[in-house]
Amino acid sequence: MQSTTKAAGLVALFLAASCTAPPAQPTAPPPTPPAVPAPAPAGSLADVPAVSAELLPSVVKVLTSGGNGSGVVYTADGLILTNEHVVRGASTVQLGFADGRRYPGTVQAVDVITDLALVQTDRRDLPVARFRTELPVVGELAIAIGSPLGFENSVTAGVISGLHREIPGTAAETQALVDLIQTDAPISPGNSGGALVNARGEVIGISEAYIPPQAGAVSIGFAIPAATAVDVAEQLLTTGRARHAFAGLEPTQITPQIAAQLNLPGTDGVIVAAIVAGGPAANAGLQPGDLILAVDAEPTRRPEDFLGTLRRRNPGDTINITVRGPGGQERTTQLTLTDRPAFSQ
Repeated sequence: MQSTTKAAGLVALFLAASCTAPPAQPTAPPPTPPAVPAPAPAGSLADVPAVSAELLPSVVKVLTSGGNGSGVVYTADGLILTNEHVVRGASTVQLGFADGRRYPGTVQAVDVITDLALVQTDRRDLPVARFRTELPVVGELAIAIGSPLGFENSVTAGVISGLHREIPGTAAETQALVDLIQTDAPISPGNSGGALVNARGEVIGISEAYIPPQAGAVSIGFAIPAATAVDVAEQLLTTGRARHAFAGLEPTQITPQIAAQLNLPGTDGVIVAAIVAGGPAANAGLQPGDLILAVDAEPTRRPEDFLGTLRRRNPGDTINITVRGPGGQERTTQLTLTDRPAFSQ
């Protein structure tokens, strides 16, 4: 069975289905994997065989009626962490383990905003992956483990190419492709939900997306940082949902046509396309048509920049947002973020 691929702007996501599975009620939280605070070495290709041997039993193949992806063993009693888009539309899946055995799995909870999901299986005494919640260093070894195009137990290697990446042109389709780790370890459809690992065998990210060769890219892949994955997984375990900072506005890219219509000097900035009545942006005095120039003095050139800023904030945080009104007046106002409502994607 082969995973399907969907383009989102420049990036192809490893989508296995087309709609979101409804979250089930979570079971009592099992013991959670340890965070690893010690510094990680840069590593080299000589480390790949030993790391692969250690981690392969902790990475599974996730099969649905629409295709396949990958997952990472999160707890010894059968909880698997994967991408939401891998299990989208499914309530049950099949899990293929490195020893060749297969077990059914039940989708426990999902988070569309970060594209993460938890799947429970009855298999016990599984080898739990170790997650490193500190960000990796650019240039250190990165090993991707998963089931690309259905090839189970596949390993590729490269380096960490960048941090805090937002993928241009994707905000209209998904809010997941922000604040990502970039790697040149080859990632293909079916790697989604698998492990990105450092030279110590610690999971530093969950494989998420790649920019395809037809866009002119060579080995540009992305992963959700382990800190985000662990934080969301723990919230899903505890409450069945994850909390996210919510600004109450819809950010839209400035096109050349919009720039000409509004007499703007260029296409840098984010247009406020809509405001949620009674939400944080409305309470801060923002209006549709306002141009967001910066958040906390950091330039906001694209919607993905704005979403990346929100990803690094928490409900209750206050941000300073600089906007230019339709009349050309610039102002900076404070906006207090709230928890994202359940209806908002």
